[in-house]
Amino acid sequence: MSSLSIDLLVAVVLLAVALAVLRFVRGPSDADRLIALDILFAAAIALCALAALYSGHVLFLDVAIGVALIGFVATLAWARLIARGRAGNPSADAEP
Repeated sequence: MSSLSIDLLVAVVLLAVALAVLRFVRGPSDADRLIALDILFAAAIALCALAALYSGHVLFLDVAIGVALIGFVATLAWARLIARGRAGNPSADAEP
């Protein structure tokens, strides 16, 4: 894969990161923040794969697998926390 195409893909992933950070900060609900976190983890995995393509070192793919596992556990934990919060307070995500 050429360096130009990898640079273009990195730019697209960084745009996705910027938009996800914006959604994470602005919210407004916990579900929006959870989706933004998933996008950030997916972008991190994509950047690891692109680093593996660019450098030719497969070690970056092992890092991508680790990031995927951490992202999966983090998403489950945060979703469970959101579900517990709604069980105690059904209007916890409602705008004032």
